[in-house]
Amino acid sequence: MELQNLTHISEFLLLGLSDDPELQPLLFGLFLSMYLVTVLGNLLIILVVSCDSHLHTPMYFFLSNLSLADIGFITTTVPKMLVNIQTHSKSITYAGCLTQVSFFLLFGCLDSLLLAMMACDQLVAICHPLHYPVIMKPHFCVLLFLVSFFISLLDSQVHYLMVSQLIFCTDLEIPNFFCDVSQLLNLACSDTSANNIVIFFGGTISGFLPISVIVFSYYRIVSSILRLSSSGGKYKAFSTCGSHLSVVCLFYGTGLGVYLSSAVSSSPRRDAVASVMYTVVTPMLNPFIYSLRNRDIKSALWRVASRIA
Repeated sequence: MELQNLTHISEFLLLGLSDDPELQPLLFGLFLSMYLVTVLGNLLIILVVSCDSHLHTPMYFFLSNLSLADIGFITTTVPKMLVNIQTHSKSITYAGCLTQVSFFLLFGCLDSLLLAMMACDQLVAICHPLHYPVIMKPHFCVLLFLVSFFISLLDSQVHYLMVSQLIFCTDLEIPNFFCDVSQLLNLACSDTSANNIVIFFGGTISGFLPISVIVFSYYRIVSSILRLSSSGGKYKAFSTCGSHLSVVCLFYGTGLGVYLSSAVSSSPRRDAVASVMYTVVTPMLNPFIYSLRNRDIKSALWRVASRIA
């Protein structure tokens, strides 16, 4: 097969979710609606946390940054898809594809690490309430966020550099609506063993370690709650964790579901449809989970609304 060096590649083709011309207006309207709902919902969470002094706590500091990461996560993929549908084009430039890969990994890894930080916050709040103000100081929370951000940035840039060294065949069609590292590796004609090693270590940092922290935190939390004698105290403690646990299950559950479906399915298009769950649906649902299940957020929304009125 004829090889092309990456420096001579001008563009890739994103095949999207469907080739049916009649479905394109429906897809455009659906994804535009989900994108706007996601951005506005997460901006509302950031606005409420910023404006209400009752929410100036470590938990809501991490939540507002999670909302910001979700906006970046969905903005990395959906606007390009909408532009391609509107212009009846499937192309994405080589530089645009690598940029999309970089930001997708940056915000995806940051999402995962922030969920782990929030689990640690819940652990300290429930298991060590007397030490909470001492441990979760504002500057310590900012430090945790900065460490999470720089780890995510390092992970994304390492993948960016590794992908930029690949050599591709003449087939440059990506069976998805965004550039994904695994699919770029499938298109490569050069040796990808080093990339697979990088993906393994990147997955450990952005997946296994945060999940381990979350599982350990909730093991300690549940053990602590079960020792409470008051049923009211147990309910209050569990309800405090409810929103975060729902988001964790949604984020990792959809990611695991997509991974398993791609492992058993031979249809790239089905994998693309499945990937919509964690790239679009999860960021969209997060604000609803926190606003509907969280009493503090609901109260803050009413206070902000009453001020505006």
